[in-house]
Amino acid sequence: MFVGLVSYTAGTLSHSLLFLCSTSSFRRKFSVKCSSKDMGVETNLLAKAKKPADFRLCNVSSYTTEILEIQADAPSLHVLFVPGNPGVILFYKDFVEYLFELLGGIASVTAIGHVSQTKKNWEHGRLFSLQEQIDHKVDFIREELKNTEIPIVLIGHSIGSHISIEMFKRSPDKVKYCIGLYPFLTLNRHSEKQIVIGKIAESRILSAALSYLIASLGLLPARALRFIVRKFLGQSWSANAVDAVCSHLSQYHTMRNVLYMAMTEFSEFSEASDWTFIRERKAQFAFLFGDDDHWAPLQVLEEISEQVPGIVTAIERENHTHSFCCTEAGSLWVAQHVANLIKNQTYK
Repeated sequence: MFVGLVSYTAGTLSHSLLFLCSTSSFRRKFSVKCSSKDMGVETNLLAKAKKPADFRLCNVSSYTTEILEIQADAPSLHVLFVPGNPGVILFYKDFVEYLFELLGGIASVTAIGHVSQTKKNWEHGRLFSLQEQIDHKVDFIREELKNTEIPIVLIGHSIGSHISIEMFKRSPDKVKYCIGLYPFLTLNRHSEKQIVIGKIAESRILSAALSYLIASLGLLPARALRFIVRKFLGQSWSANAVDAVCSHLSQYHTMRNVLYMAMTEFSEFSEASDWTFIRERKAQFAFLFGDDDHWAPLQVLEEISEQVPGIVTAIERENHTHSFCCTEAGSLWVAQHVANLIKNQTYK
């Protein structure tokens, strides 16, 4: 019961870990569509060896930051990806690699992790708010991409969509396009999960206790921890997603930062959304929603469409869900969608 409670709680609290589907359901959904041209491309890529993304540590405004990147030989674009919460970029390794392949070498791709949601406790237990994570990403563009003359395409997942929009506001001359994937842009007051997470996140005692509870799994032997993750969180998960849970989410400092950031997200979204900036630059935005996603419900899509008529939106109905990055099939499907959006924007 102890292990089951810990695993269930970890899955419930993390934006990127909110599904418990079996491998068969994903494979059936995916294989049914393989007759289409795009799915034929995806099937080939699933079997093809990808160019691996390079991992490095980067100092951004004195904070040690985890980076995944693949450099193109002669890029015409630089794609910068911002994760959800948890902001552990290892979850997105498959997505980054598939996206690079599907763009055919026209773009370098970089994914930047959140401060202190890292394998090592580089910031010595300090907690970082949503606003501080936004500032961190803005500083990355200012410090690491200051000499980049090619346009930047921002891609954000979940709360990363909100962060990307704020980055766009501060660097409007450098950003060409912004894509939000399953965007968490406003509170869903009908979601019981969000209510529960909000109550836990706003309590220091509960947040600390839960983080210690989950971190206790990190004391287990590596093989035992991997078995528990696969058993209780999803047998359909990719090796990279399992590694991300074992190496990062089992760290106390990471879980504390996940919960603290969640608390500040809920506080930020307590007021009505302001669509002014998106309305002014609607040709430079696109959003992908899920068919059944409490973080980015379809009523938000309806609100965006009403507030910003003509904006590009789409709905993913392949059952890859908000946590698309945890399976290879989900990562590939979303990468194909994003690559098509970027190519259409590039060739306008």
